[in-house]
Amino acid sequence: MMPAPDRSSLRRRRRALTTPERKDAALAAANRLVSHLCFVRARHLGFYVASDGELDPAPLMMAAAGRGKHCYLPVISDRLMSWRTAPLTFAPYDPYMDDLAVNRFGILEPTWNPHHMTPPAMLDIVFVPLVGFDRKGNRVGMGKGFYDRTLANLHRGFRRPKLIGLAYEFQELDGIDPNPWDVGLDAVATASEWIPVSRGLR
Repeated sequence: MMPAPDRSSLRRRRRALTTPERKDAALAAANRLVSHLCFVRARHLGFYVASDGELDPAPLMMAAAGRGKHCYLPVISDRLMSWRTAPLTFAPYDPYMDDLAVNRFGILEPTWNPHHMTPPAMLDIVFVPLVGFDRKGNRVGMGKGFYDRTLANLHRGFRRPKLIGLAYEFQELDGIDPNPWDVGLDAVATASEWIPVSRGLR
């Protein structure tokens, strides 16, 4: 059994990066992804707003919007009837025009509008934040389980988006023992490498 990854040290190292280091990594990852076939073909893409030093998908989201793709951001809301099993839904977001509000976790998200929410099954790709990852597609998150609970049911016969983790190279771990409820990634993108897990994303 693998030792449990140290979330705290990985998060500290992530937060310790300078602003130029974060920007360089975000741009390099975006430049790597925009030419990948899965990105080129996708029309509906879920992103996230970086916090706690996460690799920022903003340059990739701007590139997607500039190419006429539909961008979405996650919304955490207990207004959903499925809150306990699927706490995330996605709202359309134009990075050139739309504003964001701070939710109760201190994270920026689109303003809640029940008529504009999109279930993750409707997306082609969801870019997923992470604390650590391994080359088998296992992911260590922040510990709240929002993505795992939301995406778990999509393995049971429903249409499922491709899940792509965005990370710094130092977040790679030798191995992670997944929990039964963990949802694996299809690929991971860093500033220097594309790491496919799913055969369809090689």
